[in-house]
Amino acid sequence: KGKCPEDGWDESTIELFLHELAIMDSNNFLGNCGVGEREGRVASALVARRHYRLIHGIGRSGDISAVQPKAAGSSLLNKLTNSVVLDIIKLAGVRTVTSCFVVPMATGMSLTLCFLTLRHKRPKAKYVIWPRIDQKSCFKSMITAGFEPVVIENVLEGDELRTDIKAVEAKIKALGAENILCVHSTTSCFAPRVPDRLEELAVICANYDIPHIVNNAYGVQSSKCMHLIQQGARVGRIDAFVQSLDKNFMVPVGGAIIAGFNESFIQEISKMYPGRASASPSLDVLITLLSLGASGYKQLLKERKEMFSYLSSELKKLADNHNERLLDTPHNPISLAMSLKNLDENNDAAVTQLGSMLFTRQVSGARVVPCGSVQTVNNYTFKGFMSHTNDYPCAYLNAASAIGIKKQDVDVFLKRLDKCLKTSRKEANKENSVNEINNSNPGTEQPED
Repeated sequence: KGKCPEDGWDESTIELFLHELAIMDSNNFLGNCGVGEREGRVASALVARRHYRLIHGIGRSGDISAVQPKAAGSSLLNKLTNSVVLDIIKLAGVRTVTSCFVVPMATGMSLTLCFLTLRHKRPKAKYVIWPRIDQKSCFKSMITAGFEPVVIENVLEGDELRTDIKAVEAKIKALGAENILCVHSTTSCFAPRVPDRLEELAVICANYDIPHIVNNAYGVQSSKCMHLIQQGARVGRIDAFVQSLDKNFMVPVGGAIIAGFNESFIQEISKMYPGRASASPSLDVLITLLSLGASGYKQLLKERKEMFSYLSSELKKLADNHNERLLDTPHNPISLAMSLKNLDENNDAAVTQLGSMLFTRQVSGARVVPCGSVQTVNNYTFKGFMSHTNDYPCAYLNAASAIGIKKQDVDVFLKRLDKCLKTSRKEANKENSVNEINNSNPGTEQPED
């Protein structure tokens, strides 16, 4: 049926299935005689076993989705994976999606592939309208494709950073719709930025006949992000949405899913990929979804949502204890932010030092964002980089409830964060005391050179 089984398979069943696919590839035929340059020969038996002897990869030289006659098993694996992944995207909330394919590139390069496909449809276009999100790969995806990003600064509404819809439309009018390749929006993001106003952007794109590409990096795990994509496609225009395999399906980094509502356009993107491709990302996600089953994946989504509520309530308690604030970002369903105002006021370096302290204590994924950091990416200078705006009112710390997170992860993180904040405050108070003594006893100061 090409759908994810409701109940997951055991390991031996999955291995039997993969071995059956592998013996359909010509390199595994007993009497095979290969005289070409690409015959699926593997020098290491360990490498062969690691790939279940599925060596030919996917696609043909001109099309990543094409069937390869001498690799019937690998081709079937590719078709099945795309079909099962499409089923999961529908299950996760985008019910009217019509087509998708797994591409062996992470999200940034997959976005680049989408932009390069649009180049042929809009040869005059040179700009990409991009509501700002401080994440290098999505910015570089436009540069790599040869386009000029037009950065639309976010607007501050309460604690949240939201899409400036009026600025987007004004920029389209100023540049001319025919000169704009697409609008490049984002769903999943670090708080206090929240998902873009996808419905309003989709309507603008439909009204001005401009393509719309959505960076849905880790949005499959969020019913809210998937709902935004579904609604955007219903009321306006979304041409493609791109999501990471590792972030949404807990597999190694190296793959993404490009999906959309127009099957012919998604096929165009797949045909734009030059040459064959590694089957590893497809193999990883197919094994994972067969072992989880639809019910197992739904359970993971449910647990993630529960852990988000738990992390939110516990982080708020910790923030209150340290005279800080859990920032109010109700539109962000995955990431949370806690202010570090007191730490920042006491010592400029204390905020970044907190990040180092957490990392050395084996807390990964927490982002500490100071005020006013400046960074240049591909000759474009971002003020307040990592905070998604030039001047956010305070420094803050991010934590996310992503798929696979456990209660133990949350509890250990909060315990270590609490200790680090106490240590940082003590050190800051000590430094302030020394400064006060020096100021009250000018003779203790070092003479100037």
